[in-house]
Amino acid sequence: MHHLILALTVTPSPNPSGTLRPGLSEDQVTPGTWGFVLTAFIVILTTFLIVDMVRRIRRVRYRAQVEEARLAAEAGEVGDTADENGDAASGAR
Repeated sequence: MHHLILALTVTPSPNPSGTLRPGLSEDQVTPGTWGFVLTAFIVILTTFLIVDMVRRIRRVRYRAQVEEARLAAEAGEVGDTADENGDAASGAR
């Protein structure tokens, strides 16, 4: 446990030669302009897909609510019709 705490408190000394291979500069290992454009395109595409998915889920949920209301109204009408005849309300078969 003490070794972990000691390792976390010790700051490493910077390497004067850098961490890149000889002959490479930082500009040669970055993604560059095309990497940025591709990443931005993926982010925008993902955002549009998420918005479209939320819209479709909302539409399906609304249609289900309308269908439930329609079925409840039909069941109410069938129940009212049966009550008027006296068959379903009295429980007689």
